[in-house]
Amino acid sequence: MRRRASSVLALATAVLALGVAAGRAAGHVDYVSDTSERGDVAAFLLEVFSEPLNAALLAGGGLAVVAVAVGYLRVRPARRDVAVFRETMAEYRDLLPWLLRLSFGLPLVGAGFAGYFFSPSVDPFFTVAFAPSRLFQIAVGFLFLFGLATRVTAIVALVVYLAALATTPELLLANEYVSGLLAMALIGSGRPSADDVLNRLASAEGTLYGEIDPVHRAAARVNRAVDPYETYVPTIVRVGLGLNFVFLGITQKLLSPAQALAVVEKYDLTAVVPVDPGLWVVGAGLTEAALGAALVAGLFTRAGSLVALSIFTLTLFGLPDDPVLAHITLFGLASYLLVTGSGPFAVDGWLRESEAPREEPGGTPAEA
Repeated sequence: MRRRASSVLALATAVLALGVAAGRAAGHVDYVSDTSERGDVAAFLLEVFSEPLNAALLAGGGLAVVAVAVGYLRVRPARRDVAVFRETMAEYRDLLPWLLRLSFGLPLVGAGFAGYFFSPSVDPFFTVAFAPSRLFQIAVGFLFLFGLATRVTAIVALVVYLAALATTPELLLANEYVSGLLAMALIGSGRPSADDVLNRLASAEGTLYGEIDPVHRAAARVNRAVDPYETYVPTIVRVGLGLNFVFLGITQKLLSPAQALAVVEKYDLTAVVPVDPGLWVVGAGLTEAALGAALVAGLFTRAGSLVALSIFTLTLFGLPDDPVLAHITLFGLASYLLVTGSGPFAVDGWLRESEAPREEPGGTPAEA
């Protein structure tokens, strides 16, 4: 059994290394590409897959991932370690609203000062005529950072984003704002936050503030009405992050081969792993799309979030001119899932139920 577990872990490490290596070519190609040409998708894919070595490496990588997943489910190595990790993550749940506020507040403040609108690809906001758009993002960002009127602010920001998306499809590159803002609208400010301080003052007996501010008492009733839906926030975050990965993998890599190949050449990524540049692009695109599909399904959610965090980190260090602020939102969503796991409506939940009879005394079934 130990030998089988060691083999599975070794294979998992190898596959993770390949996926993370591909991650250096991952991300928002539009942000770092020097060309706007998309390229001939059909001709590109035909050229890549017609090379026997490329086809073999891609097929072998896919089979290896499936083998690792099946092997893990059969062997379930390090059960106690996984259980302790999950218990530790659960202790951080009260900090999750703060995590989301920082993850979306900082990029919005940065976007306002830098002069782009949500996504660095949408940047006609340097003129005086567009000053309200910049001020709006700065104001929303600071409200998130302070934790003041978070639910209302998140709803307003979400409405503005969706309205702008109707006329500016480039905003899809920042589609993580949909799930992130919706999540904040449901979970509110948390603590530490200005809302928490004001709520305590408003609800305490004998305070002057409690006599003059009825807003936070009314907000308490809203909070009680929304609280039952907080259980679905991990699902919203998971599906939103997963769709973001699928979108980026397909549109920024597989459907934009010329731009993606330019990025591979610009950063000399074939010197990192000496393979065909086309294989870099296809490998990165399929890696992102597969990771996104797994997150949407809620399969190995915590493991997927760890891979996502590794990809984001290597992208930032591997692509030095990639805008850091544009990725903080994704860091926040992946970190959120690392704490909560998959949430409702996930394959992970079904796997936990199927594993329940084999639960260790004093422990909990392992969720990847």
